Amino acid sequence: MMAEENEVFPHLNKRTPMAIFFMDFRNVLKMDEIGLEIARIALPAALALTADPIASLVDTAFIGQIGAVEIAAVGVSIALFNQVSRIAIFPLVSVTTSFVAEEDTIGRVSPQQEIDSLENGSVMNNESKELIPQNESSEGPYKSKSLLNSFGISKIENERRHIPSASSALVIGAILGFIQAIFLISGAKPLLNFMGVSSDSPMLKPAQQYLTLRSLGAPAVLLSLAMQGIFRGFKDTKTPLYATVAGDVTNIILDPIFIFVFRLGVSGAAISHVLSQYLISVILLWRLMEKVDLLPPSLKHLQFERFLKNGFLLLVRVIAVTFCVTLSASLAARQGSTSMAAFQVCLQVWLTTSLLADGLAVAGQALLASAFAKRDFEKATATASRVLQLGLLLGLFLAVVLGLGLRFGARLFTSDINVLHMISIAIPFVAGTQPINALAFVFDGINFGASDFAYSAYSMILVAIVSIICLLFLSSAYKFIGIWTALTIYMCLRASAGFWRIGTGTGPWNFLRSL
Repeated sequence: MMAEENEVFPHLNKRTPMAIFFMDFRNVLKMDEIGLEIARIALPAALALTADPIASLVDTAFIGQIGAVEIAAVGVSIALFNQVSRIAIFPLVSVTTSFVAEEDTIGRVSPQQEIDSLENGSVMNNESKELIPQNESSEGPYKSKSLLNSFGISKIENERRHIPSASSALVIGAILGFIQAIFLISGAKPLLNFMGVSSDSPMLKPAQQYLTLRSLGAPAVLLSLAMQGIFRGFKDTKTPLYATVAGDVTNIILDPIFIFVFRLGVSGAAISHVLSQYLISVILLWRLMEKVDLLPPSLKHLQFERFLKNGFLLLVRVIAVTFCVTLSASLAARQGSTSMAAFQVCLQVWLTTSLLADGLAVAGQALLASAFAKRDFEKATATASRVLQLGLLLGLFLAVVLGLGLRFGARLFTSDINVLHMISIAIPFVAGTQPINALAFVFDGINFGASDFAYSAYSMILVAIVSIICLLFLSSAYKFIGIWTALTIYMCLRASAGFWRIGTGTGPWNFLRSL
């Protein structure tokens, strides 16, 4: 069997795990089966992921016409809202994509494949065994049906079917959304103080107005993100794209109306953003109800324990990530409104362009979760290799584009000479880190697709500890430049952690040693 497989994948013969990074690099842009699969998932996902930051960039551009204080205030509020949202929803979205992809794969394969994938050591095997009832009724010809029923998966050909992870994700997302809204609205002022906006700062009033109003959209934001995780598990990234574009176009249209026509200023920007998020949620829910029966057969099929176990690991990870980014914004705010305004523009550009690589990460996660569920290690290896190579090429392309264009494009966000000068200082960091950022994001998707949640959490804690020390020291010694130097170190460490895991063939990648 291995000899036959190696004829199909000759590049896998007797290579060290490190060889995965260079495997078939000449064919990186080839539109073969793997290339087409990645493109079908990654391109819509990348566009959807960048749509919301682009809408935030539009908000920033409109608000920048009001004044430097307002753009700095909104920058702090957006940073705070986004980081709290990441803590609340990122673990849920990540595990949902993997779980839905696994359950969807199990529901579609043949009975014998179901038995093999669930019992013969797949990545999800350890978790699955805890959930599969061990009794005599699971023997004989009914064994496959029992395995499916233990997950609450309906193996039917009709469009609507029971996917337990989908129902669980919606319940958890709704609860987290309301908790986030209450937390941000009730604690807006102290949270902004923590971010470096003091009580006597001119930024406090507009920042508090924007944060309070935008927090009303938290339930919609978290629900829509949870549903995007479900669609990604189905390898459907077009539906989230259409919904996100519809919502963000609405936001862009309403922005000038509320900000300038109704003279609501930063409050108008927040209101338009909230309305757009509820529109996105309604569209996604409507489409999801056509695909999945959201009411589970019983509460036991929701499997909250499985979500909480893996979600907690990613929660630890995202807290570490969030603290690094939030601390950098806080340190910039403490240097004054000019530094914060420049940091906000650069950070939005930095994250927006880097998120293009997240489209590749989504594709890698969905394809790898299915491959591991079927124990198709050759497909897993080829997929990981291709998305990493594409990530590197994308990062190099973005570095060139930003290096050449950001100096001129910065004038779209502000006309303040001092802010423009600070932006020009950060351009080498924003552009130069793009290849590193792209690889770091792609490694995240690969780790999640392999259900390597524990390593993702523990390695990020170590990365965060080193990065926080660098941020505090370098920002104190070198101010604005120090913050961006520390962020560069932070992204280098994130990418290095991914290289080490696969390159050494450890954890779920130990099969690379035997190929």
